[in-house]
Amino acid sequence: MRAAAVQLNSTDNRDRNLDTAERLIRAAAADGAELVVLPEKFNLLGASEDMVAGAEPLDGPTLRWAADLARELGLWLVAGSIVERIEGEEKLRNTSALLGPDGTRHAVYRKIHMFDVEVGGVSYRESDTEAPGDEIVLADAGELPLGMTVCYDLRFPELFRILAVRGARAIALPAAFTLHTGKDHWEVLVRARAIEDQLFMIAAGQIGTHPPGHESYGRSMIADPWGIPLAIAPDSECFVAAELDLAAQDRIRDSLPSLANRQPNAYRWPEPVEAGAG
Repeated sequence: MRAAAVQLNSTDNRDRNLDTAERLIRAAAADGAELVVLPEKFNLLGASEDMVAGAEPLDGPTLRWAADLARELGLWLVAGSIVERIEGEEKLRNTSALLGPDGTRHAVYRKIHMFDVEVGGVSYRESDTEAPGDEIVLADAGELPLGMTVCYDLRFPELFRILAVRGARAIALPAAFTLHTGKDHWEVLVRARAIEDQLFMIAAGQIGTHPPGHESYGRSMIADPWGIPLAIAPDSECFVAAELDLAAQDRIRDSLPSLANRQPNAYRWPEPVEAGAG
């Protein structure tokens, strides 16, 4: 399967964002991509009040747009993530959806780990307006078992290991990694998750400055199960694509069977300890 990661500089202008995303999806499809991954909050990325105002339900205009495009082009499309509004719930969700070549919504993943940090002198508090999901999602993109994750999830290897043990051959990672952390951590972490779990990572990031002045690192990439980057995006809105060689993945898993050599009976979670205690 040929996969593509689309890199965007999304803003608070939804129409502009979707127009750019569509142009790049069509270009990736023309390049032979059968699976396309969009970045986190690809349809709208702005100040907190803009995100709240622009939140949509799953049957809203953005995912209808994504379903129509997937159907027209006959491809699998990970609609990065959108800010989802769920009827009856006060807080929003950071939600990724997998659309099939028939336009059907095959999977929905709500980001589990909230980005509540202070980096580069900027405070991010996703949990002020968003609630975490609580379901790990593995979906079939045709013959490809695909794990669903979003951005900050990358720092939690247990999520990726569970997906691998459940049968994932590839992981979709829509992201908007900050420039401050991305320059030191992005490639290292993407490659580490690929190596640990011997799977393909399709990491689609945001690039550049977004309202209200946050800056994303970009460098969207596709890494193979040996941790080798097959494609890395330049610092622009673009897509990168690569073949996912499942036979090569099988050879890696057979010759260096770290997943098969696991010893689950020896793994015991410690009693909860507050991070940084002591």
